[in-house]
Amino acid sequence: QVQFVESGGGLVQPGGSLKLSCTDTGSIFSVYTMGWYRQTPAKSRSMVATIGRNNNTDYAKSVKGRFTISKDNAKKTMFLQMNNLKPEDTGVYYCMADYLWPLGDSAPWGQGTQVTVSS
Repeated sequence: QVQFVESGGGLVQPGGSLKLSCTDTGSIFSVYTMGWYRQTPAKSRSMVATIGRNNNTDYAKSVKGRFTISKDNAKKTMFLQMNNLKPEDTGVYYCMADYLWPLGDSAPWGQGTQVTVSS
């Protein structure tokens, strides 16, 4: 069963940093490309960053150079280091296997973790 648990969000001032974590309670973590996705009230979920089996990474243009995705396969945990945060980074962050993202709301999303960037 696919299930992920996100943590690490919070309230931070512009320019600050946060590190998000995602734990895979199942067994697909090291097999599939994994991603972080952000949802805001005005928009559906959008891709923030992905990391493949070979640790190849991809980033949304808006976060490139500020965010870093990484993972620890042994601990089945994925991270998103977010630096120089901006108010537009605010949203609920979810992790998901990339191949499930096209399912939209039907994918087995976790509870997500709220990130709020505000002064």
